[in-house]
Amino acid sequence: MSDVVAPDKGRHGRGDKGVANRIVVLSGGVGGARLVDGLAAILPDWALTAIINTGDDFIHWGLTICPDLDTVMYTLAGLADPDRGWGLRGETFRALAMMQRYRGPSWFGLGDGDLATHLVRSQALARGESLSDITARLCRDLGVQQRILPMADQPHPTAVDTAQRGTLLFQEWFVRERCRPVLRGIHLGGTSEPAPGVLPAIDEARFVIVAPSNPYVSIDPIMSLDGVRDAVAAKKVVAVSPIVAGKAVKGPLADMIRQIGGQEPSAGAIAGHYGALLDGIVVERGDEGIIPGLPTLATDTIMKNREDRMGLAGRVLAFGESLL
Repeated sequence: MSDVVAPDKGRHGRGDKGVANRIVVLSGGVGGARLVDGLAAILPDWALTAIINTGDDFIHWGLTICPDLDTVMYTLAGLADPDRGWGLRGETFRALAMMQRYRGPSWFGLGDGDLATHLVRSQALARGESLSDITARLCRDLGVQQRILPMADQPHPTAVDTAQRGTLLFQEWFVRERCRPVLRGIHLGGTSEPAPGVLPAIDEARFVIVAPSNPYVSIDPIMSLDGVRDAVAAKKVVAVSPIVAGKAVKGPLADMIRQIGGQEPSAGAIAGHYGALLDGIVVERGDEGIIPGLPTLATDTIMKNREDRMGLAGRVLAFGESLL
């Protein structure tokens, strides 16, 4: 299938808040945050719910760090660093420099402004507030109107088995070890309970979009929670491939497919990973010939700027509508 036009805005018009007009996107990482931003730009605020991976969350400097939640919040608030895609634009790192002087842990680059987010979150968690409630408050304070849900309120950490370093938390492997240890497997621990708003949001969705996120460490943790896979399977589901011409748009996914999936990275490998969950997939032009039997939209999927994000989001929405 070639490019399709954006959906009729009237279907998602601001005056019609019917359940059948809501969209859910499952997301993690920079690519996911950018697609969420594109969807947020063309959908009414009430129509979009983003369910965000928290498997990457970990404790650092005694603080709870939620990398994927923060990337989505900062991106939607217009505060994200445009080059890195994560962290804050114009960030400074004086606290990190002082930590290095004290010979403390400095492998994870916490910026000074970013530090305030982690302090507020960690203090609220210590008071007994839920991660869902804290995230909603942080979003309001940043001017983010869309519904952003952590996949779970309790920890559900992603760990990786490596040939050289044994078992590591994902961020330890990804950031501290720079993805160098060869992967042998991935383990999901902690809670199996989704956050309270997750299953109702999926149940109310017109259809579900799987963002161009790492399927192993961004989407699988969401799907592993009680009831989530079944809830998603009951909906029409469209995925956006994070593999373009055999390479990952960002991050270590290509090597992960080789090391864990035992195959060469491709849009076909992404489709095969999700299997029967998918009703359609969006791929980069030129990648469509390797996914027989699955409705496929071939289009421009690289999001270099806000216009690209909005364009891709519109095409994904229209493709999803065509499958209903």
